[in-house]
Amino acid sequence: MFKRNLFRFLVLLTGLVSFLPQAWALVEININKGNVEPLPIAVTDFVASGDLGQRITDVIAADLKRSGLFAPVNKQAFIEKISNPDQPPRFDDWKVINAQALVTGRVTQEGDGRLRAEFRLWDTFAGQQLTGQQFFTQPENWRRVAHIIADAIYERLTGEKGYFDTRIVYVAESGPKTARKRQLAIMDQDGFNARALTNSNDIVLTPRFSPNRQEITYMSFEGNQPRVYLLQLETGQREVVGNFPGMTFAPRFSPDGQRVIMSLQQEGNANIYTMDLRSRTTTRLTSTAAIDTSPSYSPDGTQIVFESDRGGKQQLYVMGADGSNQRRISFGDGSYSTPVWSPRGDLIAFTKQSGGKFSIGVMKTDGSGERILTTGFHNEGPTWAPNGRVLMFFRQNAGAGGPQLYSIDLTGYNEQLIKTNGFASDPAWSPLLE
Repeated sequence: MFKRNLFRFLVLLTGLVSFLPQAWALVEININKGNVEPLPIAVTDFVASGDLGQRITDVIAADLKRSGLFAPVNKQAFIEKISNPDQPPRFDDWKVINAQALVTGRVTQEGDGRLRAEFRLWDTFAGQQLTGQQFFTQPENWRRVAHIIADAIYERLTGEKGYFDTRIVYVAESGPKTARKRQLAIMDQDGFNARALTNSNDIVLTPRFSPNRQEITYMSFEGNQPRVYLLQLETGQREVVGNFPGMTFAPRFSPDGQRVIMSLQQEGNANIYTMDLRSRTTTRLTSTAAIDTSPSYSPDGTQIVFESDRGGKQQLYVMGADGSNQRRISFGDGSYSTPVWSPRGDLIAFTKQSGGKFSIGVMKTDGSGERILTTGFHNEGPTWAPNGRVLMFFRQNAGAGGPQLYSIDLTGYNEQLIKTNGFASDPAWSPLLE
């Protein structure tokens, strides 16, 4: 199982960081402009024995490119070959190929067997180094080193946290459509290092990460009885949150990780409840004859967005964390479902069904500013990257054998297929790993 704190320390290399204010002005990405022109960046193969340096830089370049904010320069265009990353590069050689930023580095193996990976980020037009860091880990974690370096580059050039050192938990689907097997699975955010978390023929649904622990909650129909489970990713230990009369839907953690909020169906209608994970006491938040489901907390824990058909069709509503002041916020054509509050607190993502198609969109928390990011035959289940800039969802294409995972950023211009082994649905994005 995955062990936390694999990276015991992250150190700024002594003497590596030299920074001038004018350099920052030259290499900067304003991610609040809307459709951002990708920044040309050269990621050179790290100096290393064997091909490990190239493999690490390939992952870094792929992460940056997938964000839509960076355009890695083709390595065949490189003029200078970096043989000593401790020396400043020949900046003119990089300016002539329009590489506005440059990444150099080295990978070595320590006497105790650990890998040491170090990198430097340069502003080629200002001729200055922007940052430099080193990391130590076990050799099998080389991909994670690459993701962490990509996060450091992303943060230095955008001013915001990256999202590459994260994982996705999802429902892996296999077999014929009439007898589909569904297992919980987990992978890196780029689709690599996938592995199963469950191995049974029982239906599993809606996995969700705890915001502050490597723990997930999900729903399973073991023995044809719907139950909500907690699963510790480090140990594989699993426990039942509770046995509830009737169907249980869409469990999700509170921002502090101390509660689970869910929808319980009784006598034909469904209402929203919270459960304190320490005392196992439940509190009912809605009381209607409608179907209230898919609750999601605001990041400060003071509000909850949910979907309800109390007005005749599915729409989005917001209420206080205690169930007070319930109010509708969606008023467009069609129906709205699966709302998820952004980690930044500024937007709510949703699924919208209208005109026979399904769309993934966002709106402000008061319902204004609705924007559709992507539309397809059947799109559903958005989940936010921890920096609140990218969404992942699943799509069932017309005539396809099963659903697949996609990501899209808030501009709506950068949609990416996330390759998985077999079909995949119900993704949930982890916080940044520790």
